[in-house]
Amino acid sequence: MADFTTPAVFQESTVPARTRLVGYAALVHAYGAEAPVRRPASVSEGSIKGSRRDEDGWILYDKRFMPDDTFAGHLGFALRHEDVDLLALKRVFLVAGPEPVAAMVRAEPTGATARRAWFFYEWLTGSRLDVEDATRGNYVEALDPEGYFTAEPVNSPRHRVRDNLLGTPAFCPVIRRTPALAEDVGNRWDTQAKEAVGRISPGVVARAASFLLLADSQASYQIEGERPPRNRLERWMRAVSQAGRRPVTIGELERLQQIVIEDNRFIKPGLRTEGGFIGSRDVIDNSPLPEFVSARPEDVPGLLDGIIAAGRRMMDSGFDAVLQAAAQAFGFVFVHPFADGNGRLHRYLIHHVLAERGYTPPGVTFPVSSVLLDRQEEYANKLRAFTGPLLPFIEWVPTEDKNVRVLNDTADLYRYGDYTEVAEFLYSCVVRTITVDLPREISHLRSFDEAKRRIQDMIEMPDATVAMLVNFVTQNGGTLAKKRRQKEFAALTDEEVAAVEAAISEAFDLHPDEPAEGKEP
Repeated sequence: MADFTTPAVFQESTVPARTRLVGYAALVHAYGAEAPVRRPASVSEGSIKGSRRDEDGWILYDKRFMPDDTFAGHLGFALRHEDVDLLALKRVFLVAGPEPVAAMVRAEPTGATARRAWFFYEWLTGSRLDVEDATRGNYVEALDPEGYFTAEPVNSPRHRVRDNLLGTPAFCPVIRRTPALAEDVGNRWDTQAKEAVGRISPGVVARAASFLLLADSQASYQIEGERPPRNRLERWMRAVSQAGRRPVTIGELERLQQIVIEDNRFIKPGLRTEGGFIGSRDVIDNSPLPEFVSARPEDVPGLLDGIIAAGRRMMDSGFDAVLQAAAQAFGFVFVHPFADGNGRLHRYLIHHVLAERGYTPPGVTFPVSSVLLDRQEEYANKLRAFTGPLLPFIEWVPTEDKNVRVLNDTADLYRYGDYTEVAEFLYSCVVRTITVDLPREISHLRSFDEAKRRIQDMIEMPDATVAMLVNFVTQNGGTLAKKRRQKEFAALTDEEVAAVEAAISEAFDLHPDEPAEGKEP
């Protein structure tokens, strides 16, 4: 028998005074379901300012919202007032069993909330309730399109529900339609990038693309604390430049991992056959101290298949490419399917989706990894915010070889989640590459070409030498450093040096009289 008595503490958080758990929190507590409730709700026993407010991680509702203290009452509250939480729903359904949901449907066979609960039960558990197919009632969306980004709906006649979820039961992210994401999607940044590139000569675009690809590839390794040799970096650059051309499969991911991890003497290539974790180790005995534990190896193939299938559904629905990239790439890195190389493959998937969907201009790689490197702390915090609440629900023990072995069924922890925050973060990174990095590189190349042209009009000089001269002057804030003047360019007269400096400064809009940080004497 479920006990809906409100405790003093729920999932390590103190329940606000004079309130009662409702919705997901009440159901998870009453049935002992193993699922985090990230934004628990409670109803005040008195009036509050406004009908709803956030307070210390809780959502407080006015007493007018108090549901019946029953399974149907709290599930109805959750589906009407709270963000859809597929993980909590499934875990509650598995513990409560089919009868409470079936009773809801029998009591209100045409009710929209009851039919949604029925749909979610059968969709998530794969079990069929002992109720007749719905024959009346208007079709209702599984997710409200005004509150969520949704896929092209597919009617489920049994429930009279339109399945507009972003994935399948094997992997299904949820992305809320926040004002920030709605604005980004509406701005059609990809169209703006293509129009900007279309106004530039193909030669400049090709050179800009080459530089941006190099910058992105270097940054992706730097995020992992690595500085690979040039030949290894170039192999990875070739792989990224071809992103979007080959469909993502488990085999393709394994191929890409071997590019990332060229020397596999100490790392077993392919999908993990052992546990994995992210975190540190005890300084005394080297035992694992996880911040997060990866998916069990036996669950990895099914989870990857689910991520790939969700991507196909989103693509076939014409879903926004950046949102799809966030769901697939972050879903991948949370699963952590390989012993090494997961971070770089996660960032590769971002490029793959954007290229496959035609979001990036042809031949151009948005240097997303460079932005992630600049915002590395925020990047890490976004990852921890998603994975941290899952750790208490993963039972693990250390192994003899100082790894981890998971003892309980954790696959659902990686199948379902709210990807809104990581989608907002990734979108802001992509927008920066479009509005800052791409225009800056194109502008730099235009200025570079103009400076070279002016110098070659004045002085006969090999192309490589002119390029070196432009670089020295621009890097030094508009003047040629004395040691360069006496070494590489000793043949130039003082008048020629002054003319060159003026030409370069004008082309790049430099102000050599102003003090420049790091300027050479």
